Amino acid sequence: MAAHGRSKKVIYAALAGNLAIALTKFAAAFFTGSSAMLSEGVHSLVDTGNGGLLLYGMHRATRPPDRTHPLGHGRELYFWSFIVALLVFALGAGISFYEGVVHIMAPEPIANVRVNYVVLGLSFLFEGSSWLVALREFHFEKGSLGWIEAVRLSKDPSVYTVLFEDSAALLGLMVAFAGILAAELLGVPELDGAASIGIGLILGATAIFLARESKSLLLGEPASPEVQKKVLTIAQQDQAVQRVNGALTLHMGPHEIVAALSIEFEDHLSAPEIEACVERIEARLKEEMPEITRLFIKPQTEGTWERRSKAMAAAAGEEPV
Repeated sequence: MAAHGRSKKVIYAALAGNLAIALTKFAAAFFTGSSAMLSEGVHSLVDTGNGGLLLYGMHRATRPPDRTHPLGHGRELYFWSFIVALLVFALGAGISFYEGVVHIMAPEPIANVRVNYVVLGLSFLFEGSSWLVALREFHFEKGSLGWIEAVRLSKDPSVYTVLFEDSAALLGLMVAFAGILAAELLGVPELDGAASIGIGLILGATAIFLARESKSLLLGEPASPEVQKKVLTIAQQDQAVQRVNGALTLHMGPHEIVAALSIEFEDHLSAPEIEACVERIEARLKEEMPEITRLFIKPQTEGTWERRSKAMAAAAGEEPV
């Protein structure tokens, strides 16, 4: 719950900043006729809507399991994160690119150019504040991992989505400033349209990256090696367990993991004793690893597990677990 609270704080900060910035940019675009400023307004408006979708996804993901979704609704967050990536591409990148092409084909001088500079400066200040909030939260979550590795391994798209959107917004503001300034100094209004196309390319690249990460989460990613090792260790420490052959894990949400264990029990155990062992393992995992929301244990010999593990690894082109 604490992690969800920190994620929401990042999104609320981005929502407040993006909505105010979007309205300001649209007003500036109306008074100056700048294509780059209009593209930036669309960008901020899309980011505002995306923040709302992420909050909606987080709310839907917290619903308890039911008959149609026995493992819970955690993956709804991944679905809405993918929708966010599509919106960044279709609306943000698409409209920016279109506006840029239109203004290059029919260029118009920018009026009241100083208004654009003031708005861009204020936008950079507000976007930078939101970016710092997202950066601090992501830095807290990533620990000792590298930045790209942390994004690739992260199971919570809400934080890094906001971070990448804000990063794209800051880059877009720089491009908009450069385009407007060049158009004014050189007297070439087409450069304003070129800046709009540049903003579209930045948004397109961001959307593709976010969509790729969301797709991986939607298809299903295992828990980290550290989590799997801890699960195996807890199970192995029970006195009734002879050997834990391996574990299969799957993230149903950022903090919801389904685990399946293959365990060899002591040969002399009766069925009630095995059931008691399973209950002890479940109770300890619930206490020490609350993120394990569902646990399945299958009595299985080592040979059976090894054959299955090798077959799965061969199909995936990986080393057996």
